[in-house]
Amino acid sequence: MNSATTGAGRYAPSPSGDLHFGNLRTALLAWLYARATGRRFVVRVEDIDKQRSSRAAAERQLADLAALGLEWDGEVIYQQDRDDAYAAALEQLPVYECYCTRKDIHEASRAPHALPGQYPGTCRALSDAQRATKRAQLAADNRQPALRLRADVSTFTIHDVLHGDYTGDVDDFILRRGGQDGGWAYNFTVVVDDAYQGIDQVVRGDDLLSSTPRQAYLASLLGIAPPTYVHVPLVLNSAGKRLAKRDGAVTMRDMGKPGDIVKQLALSLGYAAESAAELLTQFRPEELTREPYIWRA
Repeated sequence: MNSATTGAGRYAPSPSGDLHFGNLRTALLAWLYARATGRRFVVRVEDIDKQRSSRAAAERQLADLAALGLEWDGEVIYQQDRDDAYAAALEQLPVYECYCTRKDIHEASRAPHALPGQYPGTCRALSDAQRATKRAQLAADNRQPALRLRADVSTFTIHDVLHGDYTGDVDDFILRRGGQDGGWAYNFTVVVDDAYQGIDQVVRGDDLLSSTPRQAYLASLLGIAPPTYVHVPLVLNSAGKRLAKRDGAVTMRDMGKPGDIVKQLALSLGYAAESAAELLTQFRPEELTREPYIWRA
């Protein structure tokens, strides 16, 4: 079960609140997959959304992971400290400015032959004069244009351990947002940071599978080898919806002692263990169920 490798797996939470049972289960699976395959396990705090993120929430999340016995290797990195790395990566990519508002994009998506959920390329072929006019209009409102990738494919195929080959749509997605904040986009930063941390195994919720072809395509443009993807089933509430904090009593501070939570997490994976270390001795990646786990409060 421990085939040695120099790569790493990771868990990368967004610090917008406390981790709930579903988050903790995914974190545990990421740790188990990494350790079971001889990889390092690293943690990254994905706090590029400065309005929703807080260092206090990040510290609580890290404390929760440690309390469960999910030890990690090396220092935790924070995306808010990585502006220079993102700027350097951006210089390697074909990009163009986009001046569209959300309303513009919504209306364009309703046009005949528009593909749902994809940017229709409104700003892709603007002339220099048109760009100058639109840039001046944004500047008058103290706003800046977004930066989009100039993609040369419309689909890209990745391989996932649980889902097999998966082909998803690729459009001219945003790398850096416009408006007044000009923040970096998740689909961009996750690729840059995974490469920086030496991550060659990505274990995360299967709700993110559809965005993975975009990330893998971007990695190919940056000369980055794609990682091994494992998109694991989510935890759902009794109504069949993704578990959320609003479902009640699902965070570590609500659920009791860390040891009891580990037991419950292990049971949700089909094992009986009282610690993460004990669970690791039992864990068989190839036996992971493809079905979601239903949370019963």
